[in-house]
Parts: sequence; structure tokens; C-alpha cells
Amino acid sequence: MCGIVGIVQRDGEPIADGLLQRMTSAIAHRGPDGDGHLVDGPAGLGHRRLAIIDLSPAGHQPMETQDHRFVIAYNGEVYNFQELRVELESRGRAFRSRTDTEVILQAYAEWGADCVQRFNGMFAFAIWDRTRRELFLARDRYGIKPLYIAERNGLFAFASEIKAILAHPSFQARLDSEGLLEYFTFQNFFTDRTLFQGIRLFPAGHYATLVTDGANAGRLTRTQYWDYSFAEPAESLSEDEYIQELDRLFRQAVKRQLVSDVDVGSYLSGGMDSGTITAIAATQLPYLKSFTCGFDLHSASGMELAFDERAKAELMSYLFKTEHYEMVLKAGDMERVMPELAWHIEEPRVGQSYPNYYAAKLAGRFVKVVLSGSGGDELFGGYPWRYYRGLNNTDFEHYIDKYYLYWHRLLNNRRLQQVFRPIWTEVSHVWTRDIFRDVFHRHAPQLTRMEDYINHSLYFEAKTFLHGLLVVEDKLSMAHSLETRVPFLDNDLVDFAMRVPVRLKLRHLDRLRAMDENDLQKYFQDNTDGKVILRRMMARHVPAEIAAGRKQGFSAPDASWFKGESIEYVRRLLFNGEARIYDYLDRSSVQELVTEHLEARQNRRLLIWSLLSFEWWLRKFM
Repeated sequence: MCGIVGIVQRDGEPIADGLLQRMTSAIAHRGPDGDGHLVDGPAGLGHRRLAIIDLSPAGHQPMETQDHRFVIAYNGEVYNFQELRVELESRGRAFRSRTDTEVILQAYAEWGADCVQRFNGMFAFAIWDRTRRELFLARDRYGIKPLYIAERNGLFAFASEIKAILAHPSFQARLDSEGLLEYFTFQNFFTDRTLFQGIRLFPAGHYATLVTDGANAGRLTRTQYWDYSFAEPAESLSEDEYIQELDRLFRQAVKRQLVSDVDVGSYLSGGMDSGTITAIAATQLPYLKSFTCGFDLHSASGMELAFDERAKAELMSYLFKTEHYEMVLKAGDMERVMPELAWHIEEPRVGQSYPNYYAAKLAGRFVKVVLSGSGGDELFGGYPWRYYRGLNNTDFEHYIDKYYLYWHRLLNNRRLQQVFRPIWTEVSHVWTRDIFRDVFHRHAPQLTRMEDYINHSLYFEAKTFLHGLLVVEDKLSMAHSLETRVPFLDNDLVDFAMRVPVRLKLRHLDRLRAMDENDLQKYFQDNTDGKVILRRMMARHVPAEIAAGRKQGFSAPDASWFKGESIEYVRRLLFNGEARIYDYLDRSSVQELVTEHLEARQNRRLLIWSLLSFEWWLRKFM
């Protein structure tokens, strides 16, 4: 787990001294254990090392093959590297280290671009071919590890974080107004845009080649090598057979991801996903360390009273005999961390994230690797109240219309035009419905069953919501030089999950077919649903009340805090005459929406969080 940077100057000019050093210094937090650079004429790679496997100098990067043809800068972990190494050795490949880095490097030398199909793990890497004068880039199937790219005046740059690209003098921070519109529609990015003009997020499940010589010189050619494919199986197994296979694959995934030469810990909320990961990991590692963040609820109300899950986490720590650490967050902790958070996260995505920042800070004090439960909800149907929005449709376009409107997490189209009045002429041509629909560009438009629509919703959330969560998770953990691993995103487990019948993810499909949307809303308020097969498998590992519990996200009671203890903070930033967001957003429209929350007329906590985040983003980067 590390940070990578790189430059290719298409005009053939050599790279100036110190440029790579400036770029890697900007992301020193990602790799406090080492710094390396390699320049080959117009191409250069840089690396910051967080030593996890083979802590010796043999793991230093950039790393070269013995013939010096190929050079790699790599960020991530490939968990099946030992099996791949055996296969490569049988083909005559020799190794000088015990790292997975060298396995990736030799795999590329042996199989070329096809090597990415063999990797089970998380990665973003660059390989420079000195002979062919080519740069090869790749990112893992799911987008666990980020990779940003930018092009300007014949210069191509890439990095694990945007701030490393901005450290190059050819790139300046400018707001992408279309990206801003996309974010304030979905509270996320469904395209490869960022808030920074000209800087894009390289897509998950892709690789690319940049050729610097010959007829195709300067052209970046992208290839998608993998995509999610949720579908009903042609032949279904019995429920017991599915549970048995899920149990085997889940235990295998956790064990695979324990490979490390440093201590591994685990997040432990009150839920079943992290609880089951911890239960299995604790059988493999003595004195496993576990970490929980809770919330002060003195000013919370309603549903927020269930947000603090420390008691459940403490029960599981007792049962699994972990060395347990906790932190309690209060309203002031959000206010205190916002400037630092904005700098590390670089662009806000998918909801509030500061609790994750504090959780990573806690874990980073004791371990260098932590296991996370991310992915279980998206793979096994953990958000049933969302899926019902797209259940009963006449055709695919009808489904898109309904689900698109539901995913307006911040502002609907009418509000967008009001709020974006100062820059509306710059963004009025953007159709956010097209952005939404384009997520499905490779998914079948012909749907006939309710199960088909639910599988489309699972596909959508894995591609967008989960991807956003993963980008945030990486930035916030690496801010504390901490590697986060996600056992749910093991290749074998994901391939299995995509073929589990919908009836084993959601409970009463026959009942749902006959309900209108009002009845469906009441059903999901009154019933524990979602992740049916996962709950039944996990009941083997965690207490029954945990496996059967309601879905609870990792959220602070901000709805109460924003109109209570943090009300003055909100007013100070968003009702400030010098607030920078009003260079782009309409002051009266924004303040009207915020006032509706402060006066308890509407719950706009997500919008307020996004406005605060945007204000701090402008202060830190513009």
C-alpha cells in the first residue's frame, strides 16, 4: 500500500530535476517508509512506500526487472501473489524479493496486459517499457485503489491523489463546473469527472497504454477488462447449498487478506459485516486489535438514537477476545476536522465521511493494516428501501426515470437551476439523466422480471455508490498511513454474489410484486429485509441479534447537530458574507434551503454537509 506518481512528456523533452520529488512529497502520508524516483528521458515514475509485505530494501520502488526493460510503481495488495509466483517461477522467472510488487512486474513481463485478469486484490500501478517506450496503467476491478490522470500541453501525468498532480507546475487547481453540477445532483460522481478541471479519475476495471513512439505516439488507449454482471442463475442451487458455499468463500476471502508482515486489525461496528470479518480473523490471529467509533447522543433524537453501536461492538469484542479500542465523537469533532478532511479527501463524495477519518486515525495509532466490511450491502442487497423505487416498471426507460429521480440526493432539477444561477450558462447543457443512464451503457436494456430490475439496481450501486465509498475509504485511511482491506471484494466471493438469486437477498418478492409504492415504503419501515442469505450464513459466526439486526449506516447524528450544537458553526460558514461558495451558487437559494433545516422544517443534513465540504474545498484548493 503506497502512493504512486508519474509523468510522460510527449514532446520527448527530458523531465526536469526535482519534479517527481515535488509530486511524491505531496503524498508523503501515503508512504512514510520510503521514497523513490526513476527517470528515463521523457518518462518518470515516483513512489512513496508503506511497507506491508517484505519490509526489506528489496521492496523499494520503482522496481525494475533484472534486464531493466520494465519498471513499476505500484499501490495495493494482490492477495494471490504467492500462487502466481509459483506459476511464474515454473516459467523461468527469477525473483529477488518476497513482494507482490515483483510478482505483478514479472506477470506483466510474461503475459502483458492480460496479467490483470489473474490478480485477486486491490491495485493501481504503472509500468514503463523502456524498449517499446510505452506506459501501461491499470486499476483493480472495483476501484479500491484510486488513480488520477491529467493531460496538458503534451504532458501526461498520473498519481494516487490529485494533490500530487497539482504539485506539478503545469497543472493548476480550477473548478470543473460540470463536475460541481454532477456532485450537487447525486452527491457523487457517476462519470470520471472530479471537481478539478482537466483531472479525471481513471475508471475501475480498466487498463490503458500510452505510446510515445511511432504513428500512435501520444495516444492513450483504454480497455475495460472487467465489469459487474448481476443476473439470475440459469440453474439454481438449494438455499442450504448457497449458504454453505457462501460460508466457504467468505472465510477464504478473510484468510487471504490476512497476509502481511505487519500487524492487521479490524474495524468493529455493531453490524454483522464487520462483526463476521472480525470473528473469522480472530480465529487466525492471536490478540486481534479491533476499533470502533461511537457518537455522543445527548442531543440526538428519533432514529439517530440508534447511531451509537458501541455496546454491540463491545459484546462482539468480548466474544471474539479482541484487543478493543474506542473513540466517541461529539459535534465539535466535525467542526475541528473539516479543514484537514477537505485536504485529504480532495473532493467530497457519498455523504458525510468525517467519522471514517476519525476511525482511521484511531486504527492508525496501533496497526498498519485494517479490515473493513465495505461491499457487503452492495453485493447482497443491503439497501432494500432503495430498490423498491425501481421495481414495477413498463420498460427500461421507465425504470431509469424513476430511479434517476430517487438518486437526486441533494437537489432536484428545479432546485439545481435556482442554486446554480451564477454559473447556469456554463452547465445548462448538461443533462444529468443522461449521466445517470450512461452508468448502464453495458447492461441489458431488455428487462422482463422484477428480479431483472433489482439486479440492475445492484449493478448501479456497485458501480457508483460503492465506488464512491471506496475512494473515500482509501483517502481517509491513507491520510493516517493505514492500509484498508475489504474482504467482501475478493474475486471469488464477488463472482459468487453476482449469481445468487434475488430471492435469497430480499425476502418477500411475491408480496412486493403486488404492492404500490406507498405500501412498499411502509413495508420497509416495518420489516428487517435485505442480505437474507448473508444474515443466515453470518448467524454461524456472530450472535443471532446481530445477524438479524436492522441495517445501520456509519453516520453521526448530524441532523440534530446541525440544528443544535453545530448551528452556530453552520451559520458562521454558510451565512457568511465572505463565503466562497457563493461565487458559484446562489446565496438566497442556498440559505433558504439551509434555513428549512435549521428551523426543523426539512431534513437537509446531506446538503448542509456538502455545502460545508465545498466551502472548505474552495478554501484549501482554490
